[in-house]
Amino acid sequence: MKSKITGLILAGGRGTRMGRVDKGLQPFRNATMVAHVLRRLAPQVDTVAINANRNLPQYQAAAGADIVVMPDQMSGFEGPLAGLQAGLQYCATELLLTAPCDSPFLPADLAERLYAALEDGDADLAVAVTMEADDEEGGAPRRQPHPVFSLLKASLLPQLDAYLATGARRMEGWHKTLRVAEVMFDDAAAFRNINTLEDLKRHEPEQTTSAPAAPASAGMSADPDALPVDEAARLIARRITPVAATETVALCASLDRVLAEDIISPINVPAYDNSAMDGYALRGADLPPDAGSAPVTLKIIGVAYAGRPFTRTTAPGECVRIMTGAAMPPGCDSVLPQELAAAIGESGVTIAHGAIRAGANRRFAGEDLKAGGIALAQGKIMRPADLGLVASLGIAEVTVRRRLRVAFFSTGDELRSLGETLDTGCVYDSNRYTLFGMLARLGCEVVDMGIVRDDPTALEAALRAACRDADAIVTSGGVSEGAADYTRDIMALLGDVAFWKLAMRPGRPLAFGQVRSGDDAAWLFGLPGNPVAVMVSFYMFARPALLRMMGVAEALAAPRTVRARATEAIRKRPGRTEYQRGVVATGADGEARVRLTGAQGSGILSSMTEANCIVVLGHGQAGVAAGEMVDIILFDGLI
Repeated sequence: MKSKITGLILAGGRGTRMGRVDKGLQPFRNATMVAHVLRRLAPQVDTVAINANRNLPQYQAAAGADIVVMPDQMSGFEGPLAGLQAGLQYCATELLLTAPCDSPFLPADLAERLYAALEDGDADLAVAVTMEADDEEGGAPRRQPHPVFSLLKASLLPQLDAYLATGARRMEGWHKTLRVAEVMFDDAAAFRNINTLEDLKRHEPEQTTSAPAAPASAGMSADPDALPVDEAARLIARRITPVAATETVALCASLDRVLAEDIISPINVPAYDNSAMDGYALRGADLPPDAGSAPVTLKIIGVAYAGRPFTRTTAPGECVRIMTGAAMPPGCDSVLPQELAAAIGESGVTIAHGAIRAGANRRFAGEDLKAGGIALAQGKIMRPADLGLVASLGIAEVTVRRRLRVAFFSTGDELRSLGETLDTGCVYDSNRYTLFGMLARLGCEVVDMGIVRDDPTALEAALRAACRDADAIVTSGGVSEGAADYTRDIMALLGDVAFWKLAMRPGRPLAFGQVRSGDDAAWLFGLPGNPVAVMVSFYMFARPALLRMMGVAEALAAPRTVRARATEAIRKRPGRTEYQRGVVATGADGEARVRLTGAQGSGILSSMTEANCIVVLGHGQAGVAAGEMVDIILFDGLI
């Protein structure tokens, strides 16, 4: 059950009754309110996200770097349904469980009970209900639904989009369009929310049953706000989906394109039984039966060539001279390689016992591919051998994913284009050329947007323009915590920031999320500014994500690691993943051995030109002694 559910904490209110401070960020029992909700919700679901329309960095800090914080897609403060819409767009599981940020006492069995009701009632949505005391003295308890404590199917997003498009915003009105299962909870206090500063003060000293803590990431980073790289990779993979558009192209034009459909073989390959050797086709029954048998001599009655079959049926004691690939003559089921013949004369060939077994060296029709079988699966990048295979099936056109459009630009007032004067304190923009090469190698349709100044207005305009022109945006620079680093703030304004700081070296400041402008949207990868960090971040995160957008099969999208023995000690501290440049070669014993290229500073681009691999040192790993095995990623096939 848990693996089917994403949790969503709704924190998009104005906080008007809390002194205009977000309720989720109010301090409560040595933590923030949203942290208490997270501790109770996280053990019940697969993953948790937070919806907030302002103060996104503060929510990120309160929740931890492995929690996605996202704003509404709609502008303004449009209520919980707008937050639900954003959550459903993010949700990668079957179901979404919602809870408000001001209810730190929510039940530990909320997901379990709502899930059971959803399944039993074949409902679209399950909602919590309690019995509340009537405000009038002596009044009977009244039934109280809690619509923001609900479990619903992720497939309801189109219906919610249509409902919101009418201008309606009430949760109760939305529920009337669905099949709703109500679940009665006895503990009404578990659903109480803290709405005012007076409520906050009143509940502060109360003691409640301790809730299970939210699971911590294994191997905490030295920077608690930095997300471990494996969690970042999983988060990206959950959100990225392939671009749907396809096109049919001539076979030769499909090189390096991604198959959008399985290639089904219309014929058997090979189309007929044929010989795997140059030699003599014969009947297995004519071979010497046992070790004591004398050699047999078979009469040669003809020759079979590839493309010119021998059509007469062989009789007992006869054989046919045959060439590799030639169709097996009627009556023959075995081939004797010519070098295994005991003797060859003008009219016959002599065969000793044990030279071959019956059925040897015969390739059966359909042995490689059977008619109706999958020759190449969708998601495969077409390589030269694939072109040949498809051509062997007589197929002249294939359906591929359309080329991915990727916009890219560099940010920084210090950057100069080639040909411009290099003033003091300025540098030539190398990152744009590196990004162009990496994107072009992927087969993307690239949109070079040049250099963007360190100015929020200019950056916002560039991102909005990129949204209109591209499926994805890759930037370099502008994502750290410097005063002029605006990328992640503008991302939060235009869309959402899933994360912006990773426990890795090089490349710690790395932003990922989605930006929107009107009806247009694009995934954004805000890479660091240092040249080596740009390359490493691109290869480890942007490249796999772009390949997934291109429709490449998941197993082919991730970088592949192999093992090599370190020739020298490598310094490393636990709590972050490090990617160091290395040179791998085969030692005298045939074993792969790797050494570092030298200084590993993130600005030393020459270290990447010298290297032929990346040495991967894991999050929890400490220093490596000389002679120890390490993981490496080969540049061959990557760069």
